[in-house]
Amino acid sequence: MKKSQSNFPHLQLKDGILKDQLYHAFREAILDGRLHPRMKLPSSRALSETMQISRNSVLQGFDRLIDEGYLLTKPGSGTYVSDTIPDELIDIPNRSDVSVQVFDSALELNPQFLEMAQLRDKGNTRHSMFNIGVGCVDLFPHQLWGRLLGRVWRQSRKTQGKHSHSAGHLPLREAISDYARSTRGLNCTPEQIIIVNGTQQAINLTAQVLLQQGDEVWLDEPGYDGALGAFLSQNLQVRPVRLDDEGTKIAEAIQQWPSVKLAFTAPSHQFPLGGTLSLPRRLALLDWSAEQNKWILEDDYNSEFRYSARPIQALQGLDKQQRVIYAGTFSKMLLPELRLGFLVVPPKLVDAFNLAKHYADSHTAYLEQATLALFIAEGHYARHVRRVRKACLARQTALITAIEQYLPDKLSVQTSDSGIHLVCWLKGDLTEDEVINKCRQLSLGAQPLSRYCQAPYPRQAILLGYAAHTPDELRENIKKLAQSL
Repeated sequence: MKKSQSNFPHLQLKDGILKDQLYHAFREAILDGRLHPRMKLPSSRALSETMQISRNSVLQGFDRLIDEGYLLTKPGSGTYVSDTIPDELIDIPNRSDVSVQVFDSALELNPQFLEMAQLRDKGNTRHSMFNIGVGCVDLFPHQLWGRLLGRVWRQSRKTQGKHSHSAGHLPLREAISDYARSTRGLNCTPEQIIIVNGTQQAINLTAQVLLQQGDEVWLDEPGYDGALGAFLSQNLQVRPVRLDDEGTKIAEAIQQWPSVKLAFTAPSHQFPLGGTLSLPRRLALLDWSAEQNKWILEDDYNSEFRYSARPIQALQGLDKQQRVIYAGTFSKMLLPELRLGFLVVPPKLVDAFNLAKHYADSHTAYLEQATLALFIAEGHYARHVRRVRKACLARQTALITAIEQYLPDKLSVQTSDSGIHLVCWLKGDLTEDEVINKCRQLSLGAQPLSRYCQAPYPRQAILLGYAAHTPDELRENIKKLAQSL
């Protein structure tokens, strides 16, 4: 017995070892060569006595090693280390001689997609202050939502397994249809609405249904990087379109890019600059889509954050030829983590979009849908919107005032009566890199305008989100940034 123990001092097996520890200890000894091929192992009884553990633990550890091919048994002879080690056969890339660079060099990705990813990494941050795209999360009615969720859960116990329609929960689609018609001027029925997991899925589904690899789409410059990434990931050609005070230059885009199949637009609140597409250009865009058999994807992500007037009527409500696909979201007004949005598609596309949604993820989670349906139908959502608008206006005002007080020689604010972020143009010789680096040092989540551009932009700016922060927080952090700059 002492002899068999002395053959394996390098295993360093301790008292009280469990079967999993024995398995890993022997496996590692085999892989790093301490136990070489065809080497005979002590019997299970001998190992049990030597290590002072139960024989069953030894047998179970050995059985796993035998099942995975590390050990083999020879009847009447004993247990041996296998001649062919599984990890060598499958070439697990955890050895020191495997080069990650070799693996990376074999990847063939869309170079435009990689450039976009680099811009995102450059401006990406996990910091919360001034983050872009986050609404008034501190005002979310957690207790009310919890009560509604509890009610849904109790009711769902009788019908579990029956809430899996790819288009979404019918009561939610009915509630959205009623709300969107009254507040956004949409022309739609519940059958035209498809519940999605946020705007990103809405864009991806639209591209999958309507476009093919190599097709051209147009996107504002600067424009929404989420749309750019979604289009590039599907090997579409993204054509940049310039902006002016009336929004997207529609006539210029039609002339410059006559082959595009789809126009992506946020006419009520352009991202990231925040402008509104003028009515003549809206009509021109609709005429073009009808005459040339093109599609329009309307991203209405921010329409409810309008402070001085009613939200502008959606483009979809003006569409008489059924060429507009409308995307709405609840992530900004409620919580980003809910990942709830919706598409309104022309009747002739309903079946195709339902099929695409089914194969994307079958259906969106039921409990959140049913809770939101109650939240809207019982009037809670409308009250929440009014509360958020009032708070956002106060927060926007506080941020503008703080910038004008502490950074008048550094930043020029582009004022807007809507949205949840501000565009701040840089003054003098100040650069985006300088400001963003200072922001990162202060744990501020500002973003450079260049993140949303496909090509160098003639002016430099940073974006500051304000909806998720109180006026006092906004003032204090702008003061800190001013002191740093």
